[in-house]
Amino acid sequence: MIGRELSGHMAMMCFAALVAGSFSFGALIGDQLSALVVTAFRFALTAALLGALAWPALRRGAWRIKTPWRYVVLGASPALYFMLMFEALKTTPPVSLAVLFTLTPLVTGVFGYVLLGQGVSRRVLLGLLIGGLGAVWVIFRGDLAQLLAFHIGRGELIFLVGMVCYALYAPLVRKLKREEPQIVFTFAITLGALLVTLPFAARDLVETDYSGVALQVWLVICYLAVFASAATFSLIQFATLRLPSVKVMAHTYLIPSWVIVWELVLGRGVPLGPEMIGVALTVMALGLLLKSQA
Repeated sequence: MIGRELSGHMAMMCFAALVAGSFSFGALIGDQLSALVVTAFRFALTAALLGALAWPALRRGAWRIKTPWRYVVLGASPALYFMLMFEALKTTPPVSLAVLFTLTPLVTGVFGYVLLGQGVSRRVLLGLLIGGLGAVWVIFRGDLAQLLAFHIGRGELIFLVGMVCYALYAPLVRKLKREEPQIVFTFAITLGALLVTLPFAARDLVETDYSGVALQVWLVICYLAVFASAATFSLIQFATLRLPSVKVMAHTYLIPSWVIVWELVLGRGVPLGPEMIGVALTVMALGLLLKSQA
């Protein structure tokens, strides 16, 4: 049991690192391409990659289509999250959204209890609170004035809806998973995400002048498709079958700290002392969560 939990935690640590990389690499392309177009290409490339990997299982007849609505529902979770996030970023600074994102594990815990009957011990709750504090500390660089200046506006409300959609993903995977092989299940979910995204992105996909898109943009989209989508979808499903949903999503607290690592790798500066205090808090929280559920 301990080995299964540890492997789940290791998978989610990789998940946090890859998702953090999408923030750092995504900043490189800025407004060079519509966010909806990026999201559509991201899911299309991910579906193509996973489809190729799933083909041997599909050819053997390992997949029987049963209740296909499951894949659309599961795919809608990340698809709506990404689209609402990009919409919120039009009027809201990233730091405000990052603060709201720290609520994800707690919201996931509520859904895990409602959908799966998963309870949360006091130790795990303490770990969640410490992790949330550490993540907020990193986001605001230990500056109390920035924290007090935070307020809820239209963009924050839009993102809050997207965050709730994202928080649903882990418990829904455990609730809706059937007998499909994991690679086939992930491929089907990605198709569902693409199906949900296309109606929103159709206009931008038609109107975009692709001849002016820089190579760097396509490289970032490839990173998003391979590592921040295909790999992370697989990792979160792997972890969800080994950990309570709240522990799975608690690893999102590590994302701000991993962003610091990526920024160092990309040569964008060294983190300040106050930021490192937040990193230490998230590591402390992870230590509490690594222990087997009491």
